[in-house]
Amino acid sequence: MAAITAAMVKELRELTGAGMMDCKKALNETNGDKDKAVEFLREKGLAAMAKKANRIAAEGLVATVLSDDHKTGAIVEVNSETDFVAKNADFQAYVAKVAEQALATESETLEAFMAEPWIEDASLTVEQALSQKIAVIGEKLSIRRFQKIVSTDGVVTTYIHGGGKIGVLVELTTDSADAAILECGKNVAMQTAALKPLYTSESEVDASYIEHEKEVLMAQAKNEKPDANEKILTGMVMGRIKKEMKEVCLLDQVYVKAEDGKQSVAKYVEEVAKAAGTKVAVKGFVRFETGEGMEKKEENFAEEVAKQMGN
Repeated sequence: MAAITAAMVKELRELTGAGMMDCKKALNETNGDKDKAVEFLREKGLAAMAKKANRIAAEGLVATVLSDDHKTGAIVEVNSETDFVAKNADFQAYVAKVAEQALATESETLEAFMAEPWIEDASLTVEQALSQKIAVIGEKLSIRRFQKIVSTDGVVTTYIHGGGKIGVLVELTTDSADAAILECGKNVAMQTAALKPLYTSESEVDASYIEHEKEVLMAQAKNEKPDANEKILTGMVMGRIKKEMKEVCLLDQVYVKAEDGKQSVAKYVEEVAKAAGTKVAVKGFVRFETGEGMEKKEENFAEEVAKQMGN
């Protein structure tokens, strides 16, 4: 029997758009014959058209799901090529099932997650179920990422913005799961969706990042005030660092619902804890935005029509 190499699997995957494990199985079943492997995948309904593999899937949905006790939460991003498909009820139902799979998973990597038995049909893997969904919908789809939070000393809350464009999980350390605490968590999740913090608190910010920012800001300050002494320049830099931390650290941000326009998120959480008579602290968050960091496909219909007309 011919040895099946990673390069052979990669080539078949690029050619068909089928999943990695499916390609490996097809090559094993056909003794490494690429053409027969393509036919094998087509017969199984697992091969998408080759051109799908090269398309950009940067639209789609983010979905979240919580356990009934709010101790566990999961978030997933599933991409499609077009926003039209993202609004399709069948696709939305599929993404919800992927989120349920993530809630139940013990996997820590996407590769392991894709190899798991599919939650709706254990005879298929997650990857095989995705391939079948691609064949039905007719667009390239991709499970891009997932994350699961299991709280041992609090609760997990969630917020979805824009019908699935942005999703957030927030973990609170607390002894209570009362409605007021869960509402606080949802409000913090809304804050995270809206203002896109990079860190929970300043303690998470890497010291090297701070030092680098100080160097950059010091250079800026010297250019602005070349005659200023070191004390003045240092004051300018530290003021700007403090302002930057208020922008990138969730707890230091101004709470968007603050009536006075000044209250920080940390102060808001303290206020809720005091009113509830219990401890509440923001432990961390996960924020997914659909297509974040991906190249988006730009449609040029005039150009497409010209090509079809042979111009």
